[in-house]
Amino acid sequence: MSLSAREAALSVILRVLQEGGSLSEALPTRLDQVSARDRGLVQALSYGTLRWHRRLEAMLAQWMDKPLRGRDQDVACALAMGLFELLYMNTPDYAAIQQTADLGRRLRKKWAVGLINGVLRRAQREADEIARSVDHDPAVRHALPDWLYRRLASTYGEDAETLCQALNAHPPMTLRVNLARIGRDDYRRSLADQGLAAQPHPWVETALTLEQPVAVDRLPGFDQGLVSVQDAAAQLSAPLLECTPGMRVLDACAAPGGKTLHLLEQAGGDLDLTAVDADPARLERVRENLRRGGFDAHLIAADAGAPEQWHQGPGYDRILLDAPCSATGVIRRHPDIKHLRREEDIQALQTQQARLLRALWPLLAPGGMLLYVTCSLMPEENVMTVAPFLAEESGARERPIEASWGLNAEVGRQLRAGEQGMDGFFYARLSRI
Repeated sequence: MSLSAREAALSVILRVLQEGGSLSEALPTRLDQVSARDRGLVQALSYGTLRWHRRLEAMLAQWMDKPLRGRDQDVACALAMGLFELLYMNTPDYAAIQQTADLGRRLRKKWAVGLINGVLRRAQREADEIARSVDHDPAVRHALPDWLYRRLASTYGEDAETLCQALNAHPPMTLRVNLARIGRDDYRRSLADQGLAAQPHPWVETALTLEQPVAVDRLPGFDQGLVSVQDAAAQLSAPLLECTPGMRVLDACAAPGGKTLHLLEQAGGDLDLTAVDADPARLERVRENLRRGGFDAHLIAADAGAPEQWHQGPGYDRILLDAPCSATGVIRRHPDIKHLRREEDIQALQTQQARLLRALWPLLAPGGMLLYVTCSLMPEENVMTVAPFLAEESGARERPIEASWGLNAEVGRQLRAGEQGMDGFFYARLSRI
């Protein structure tokens, strides 16, 4: 069945807000149901409406006598999407209003046509005034849930405003060049030959940031493993582990496999590498990445926190623990996190992270190193998980990270989202004496 762009986007938004689905699950299905020329619009409307939804809702409430009933949340989401298009996109106002009102007919709610028309026409006239009113609340201004804004403000103080702005910015498309196969400058010239401009990242020697995102099939040598798409912050993992050829390495919670592939690239494939992930479907993504790079690894679908079920043989020289987390450092890439994450999740995630760290530590060989990684901005998941472990484990020592990037924490380093265009990540290195 073919859908209009706005029907498809509305379906994606409802899937996230009403059913708790993720954008990465909901969007691809709908993109397959629209024409190729409409896919960019579907993506822009879906991401943008979810990114700014709380602010849009607050503004819409000023123009409505009462909230819409639960069964009419499809109309409420259509209004939010139409207002997003008016405020943030280049669509002519008349077209945005007309096309959004037409959704009322497609939803078989004729009464909604007049409501959408009336509300969005008022928005044309009064949006600036209403925006100033609702933006007095900083959580609304940044379209963040109250709990998340409160925690960010408490943790980052005067830097919280800049951080929140970064969480709503459009993220760059960053590439990781396989330096074992081609130099970064040489690959940059290959991009230029294809009419693609890119800038070298100042902190990450493998990273090039494209001036405009493109489909991966336009990247020279992508299918041959010359380059991968990976944020610059994530590209720090492999160098920090300092693997050398012949080492025995464990990549825990490995999917989708970008870091797995990077580790093998750095060592010329000469690693005895095991990649573990609890989700068999996501583990296939690891397999695809390895195949593209021409590498092999031992892939195990299992709970990394229960090594008695899958671990055999001697200990590992290096362990990468890319722990499941709140993903608050990558909200700009996944704005659905604003709606799917709850404050009580932080404690549950911290418990899971501590369990994984304690379960994997005995697998590290004496003299080995474990790299603890999250894409979280929450200290509970980072310093407050690693510091107690170090205090309790007599054989563990922090191996400090000396770097120009990030904030030096009590343990490890914290990258805030937006620093040099990077996502928000936490890194801590632990050595076993």
